[in-house]
Amino acid sequence: MDPYSESYNSPPDSSSFSTVAPGSSSTSPAVATTPSRYENQKRRDWNTFCQYLRNHHPPLFVSQCSGANVLEFLCYLDQFGKTKVHNLICPFYGHPNPPAPCPCPLRQAWGSLDALIGRLRAAYEENGGSPETNPFGVRAVRLYLREVRDLQSKARGISYEKKKRKRLPQQGDIS
Repeated sequence: MDPYSESYNSPPDSSSFSTVAPGSSSTSPAVATTPSRYENQKRRDWNTFCQYLRNHHPPLFVSQCSGANVLEFLCYLDQFGKTKVHNLICPFYGHPNPPAPCPCPLRQAWGSLDALIGRLRAAYEENGGSPETNPFGVRAVRLYLREVRDLQSKARGISYEKKKRKRLPQQGDIS
């Protein structure tokens, strides 16, 4: 089996467990920790991406995956989006709160896609992929995310520019 496509839901291998005899010391605690919200979401995202690759025509393994496949996946996810992104011809283009409904499409929000790619980059490496071959970190994916951010900020009238931090006067400046 391809090590990249193993699911988190597969039964654990008995050799991966270590047993500690009573009275002996162990460097790691025996208490199982509950995965964080981030870890759970990362696992769900990874499983969703692997399922997408299995349903791809022809089916793909993660080891065969490229940045182009990641871009296809992001476009596929747009159909489940909840963010209204106005077209150039829409009278509400550039308005953050339009006064009436319009037929413009719902898309995935840029922030959601950005966070998703971050989680999938981490999951790829945790599942045996090397950072050099990580399809979630390729230039095309970064450019796509930047393009989505810019398009959505213009279409919705929202600025994503970084805010400048205010400098506090230092104590030595007062004399």
